[in-house]
Amino acid sequence: MGPVIVTGAAGFVGMHVAERLLDRGETVIGVDDFNGYYDPALKAARATRLEGRPGFTMVRMDIADNMALLDLVRTSSAKRIVHLAAQAGVRYSIDNPFAYQRSNLAGHLSVLEAARHNGVAHLVYASSSSVYGDRPQSLSGGEAGFRETDRVDAPVSLYAATKQANELMSISYAKLYGFPMSGLRFFTVYGPWGRPDMAYYGFTRKILAGEPIEVYGEGRMARDFTYIDDIVDGVVGILDHPPSPGGHEIYNIGDNDPVGLMEMITTLETALGRDAIKVMRPMQPGDVTATYADISKLNALTGYRPKVALAEGLGRFADWYRAFHAG
Repeated sequence: MGPVIVTGAAGFVGMHVAERLLDRGETVIGVDDFNGYYDPALKAARATRLEGRPGFTMVRMDIADNMALLDLVRTSSAKRIVHLAAQAGVRYSIDNPFAYQRSNLAGHLSVLEAARHNGVAHLVYASSSSVYGDRPQSLSGGEAGFRETDRVDAPVSLYAATKQANELMSISYAKLYGFPMSGLRFFTVYGPWGRPDMAYYGFTRKILAGEPIEVYGEGRMARDFTYIDDIVDGVVGILDHPPSPGGHEIYNIGDNDPVGLMEMITTLETALGRDAIKVMRPMQPGDVTATYADISKLNALTGYRPKVALAEGLGRFADWYRAFHAG
């Protein structure tokens, strides 16, 4: 079927997705601009890991450069795209809104146009659980998880608004131009090679350094922490199950088992063999109280079922963190 283009291939999820595709014999073209949102050295290390493998090529490119991306898709003859490149982070969007305009809006439109003009057979793209907004009732067991059919018209951050815009843009392109698309709402991905801006990663650095950690929401938040290998199962499973021509589907990819922030910290302390010095803080602007994925739709299509429990996953992350940062 030709190569698969993976945007954001030097990112956390992108690297792991590219590795899985290579493992099963695919040819992969990675695209990344190696921006400085977090330490580019980590992105470079991920890229080096991929570039050492047969069948992989990395292209340094800003996806918002629509003509360059259009030409790449055309010359590569790729008919499948996994679009994971984006400006991530809820809090960063408050101080740097135009980064989200370029990467998440102009960049997503660039990918849509490249797919439209090159006969792409399936575009899989990253959305986010952030589109569901703030639903504190999830903490009290008042609902069985966020469903893809739930209303998503009350974003509490610009990041969430751009991800909802991506979904709407994709729906319109699927109807207008007839190529299949699948949007994936990720729920709090964690694990080795993760993003330093995520709480578990920052907590690990501070706990090992003996520094206090700031616990926002005074510890009352909960997240559907989902281990990276489980996330990749879902992404690749969806790639292999495109909608019918002109179809557009949205899927949750999560663990279906939200964990309170304080429980996560306790589990991380056990994995690190260190106690954290905790400083309680109020909720920050843009944060949501809880996330909770209903994964029945994804399970019905692909058999998706998370396998890695939080204690095991954080243990693997702690081992990787110590090894990676040892030098």
